[in-house]
Amino acid sequence: MTTGKSTRVLNIAHRGARAYAPENTLVAFAKAKTLGCDMFEMDVRLTMDGEAVVYHDEHLKRCTDVCSRFEGRSSYDLADFTYKEISQLDAGSWYVEQLGLPNAGRQPFLQTLSDAEVAEFVSPSEQKYYASGDIKIPSLAETLSLAKELDLMINIELKNQPQGITGLVEAVLKNVKSMKMEAQILITSFEHDMVREVRQQTKKIATGILTDTPIRAPITYLRKLKAKAYNLGCYKDYQRDGFSGPLGKRYLAYIEQLRHAGFGVNVWTCNDPEEMVGLLTAGTTGLISDYPNRVRVALNSIAQVNS
Repeated sequence: MTTGKSTRVLNIAHRGARAYAPENTLVAFAKAKTLGCDMFEMDVRLTMDGEAVVYHDEHLKRCTDVCSRFEGRSSYDLADFTYKEISQLDAGSWYVEQLGLPNAGRQPFLQTLSDAEVAEFVSPSEQKYYASGDIKIPSLAETLSLAKELDLMINIELKNQPQGITGLVEAVLKNVKSMKMEAQILITSFEHDMVREVRQQTKKIATGILTDTPIRAPITYLRKLKAKAYNLGCYKDYQRDGFSGPLGKRYLAYIEQLRHAGFGVNVWTCNDPEEMVGLLTAGTTGLISDYPNRVRVALNSIAQVNS
């Protein structure tokens, strides 16, 4: 699915289509499908009682109403809440509140969201639903079931856990195995010991590493981990230097080196259309974006040039 041998470039929706729906929720993943994604990326953590749920942050404050619903708690870390408590939280209203702010006052990934895109992709009825209190943090099981129904691949990112590595890895693998979805899954993490643990427990699921910046000797490292893919942080210096400058050329050459060695290279988080085209030209196997509709346009433009 994401190896360098594949000629297919994947449109990977970051936390679902999170520019157009509350991130890491079932509605965001379903929205991503309508916008042309092939795969969605999501983050998995364990609750205090060991349930695998889909949520990015260590803390619950940014994307839920936890402070008002559980006022006075000494900790608002997800790991300090049971699954029953997590299930009570409103995980959608914050997004609609963000849309009501001026662009400069929004969370960074929403600052380039245009009024035209909101009008086209976030209907008034959807906004009303997102603000209803009915949007919840989904369990991993619920999310896998939806992906199977929608026929989408999933990039599961394993997050750092206070409970340690093994519990999260075992919970994720158990869920994936029970759904018979091994072939649809790529598991990645910034915690490379987790990637190693996954590979020790199964050879049926593709794995990859995550880094903010390129590492030295990546091919040797990936082979040692028996990983198939490298989810690489988006190159930022092009805004100053351009892909045609020395730093930009070095970054693109790095991607090409990995591709020639047979590894998938999925770049995150890429929201700028010009950057998308540059990365696609370099042979990137996947673009991870908050705006899968923009990726779709970039892919179509490259296809037209090559036709």
